[in-house]
Amino acid sequence: MVRAPNRADGYLNLANYEIGMQRFDEARQIIQQAQARNIEDVILHNSLYALAFLASDSAGMAQQQKWYAGNADYQNFGLALQSDSEAYGGHLGKARELTRQAVESAVKSDGKENAAIYLAIAAQREAAFGNPAEARQRGAEALRLAPASQGAEVEAALAFALAGDSGRAESLESDLKHRYPLDTQMQAVWVPAIEGQLSLNRKRAPEALAALQSASAALEMGTIQFGINGSCLYPAYVRGEAYLADGKGDAAAAEFQKILDHGGLVWNCWTGALARLGVARANALQSRTSQGQGQGADADAARVRARTAYKEFLALWKDADSDGPILKEATAEYGKVQ
Repeated sequence: MVRAPNRADGYLNLANYEIGMQRFDEARQIIQQAQARNIEDVILHNSLYALAFLASDSAGMAQQQKWYAGNADYQNFGLALQSDSEAYGGHLGKARELTRQAVESAVKSDGKENAAIYLAIAAQREAAFGNPAEARQRGAEALRLAPASQGAEVEAALAFALAGDSGRAESLESDLKHRYPLDTQMQAVWVPAIEGQLSLNRKRAPEALAALQSASAALEMGTIQFGINGSCLYPAYVRGEAYLADGKGDAAAAEFQKILDHGGLVWNCWTGALARLGVARANALQSRTSQGQGQGADADAARVRARTAYKEFLALWKDADSDGPILKEATAEYGKVQ
């Protein structure tokens, strides 16, 4: 129930809460109530776009893009969301162009911080998809555009860490850690994720897992700042990668599955796409390390789960850019579990 029926924030907060809790029908009803009172807000349209994306409703997504296109001040939100969706399906070339447009639109609307955050998130995608040079370039562009932005700095710090640029990531992480000592989300979500990835870069998986133990389980599942979607669940993603590196396939699978089970938080973030590959790799690891070095019922069951997960990822990326490193890796790995 919305206590202030003529104010937008009550509807928006409640709708996004319902989306985060995977109660999509309830969220639509709340948004319809807001629209019945002629309440318009860009966050409402972001939520409608998310609901359409989660339902694989291309017409619904297009309808929201039409609204963004007709509102110059908010066009950059639509372009950024569309960029994330294209990247989610492996269309990185299209995503890059849409990010360029989103940045240009945000700057024109006096939103340099938003533009910088879009660039930093694009840098994360580049790194996660196997393009570290492009990731470093976009991360640097983000910091030049809005050097005083907390959001641009923390998103770029994670991007540099994912790209293997540990020196720059460590410098940014140290600055954030000491500049925002009382920022609960910074200390309990962002810093552990960045430190965990930095430990992975040093091939120290146990150290990465130890760093991620300080991440707050409650806050980790909450909405984060500095992005359009609810949360990319960065700590869960990095923790999944750390478990893989530590040879613990079952634990890794659980972390990646956590991302897949919470689409209402993740929306179209790149972690949602790569979590499918993470589940595949985790189960392939289990099949290799089960009793008898890949022999027996447990190994066979894990191999079946791995094949299923690889198929799901490759189906999602069926028309992805063919030169993508991560696609080539996934295709080769899938061939090995046949």
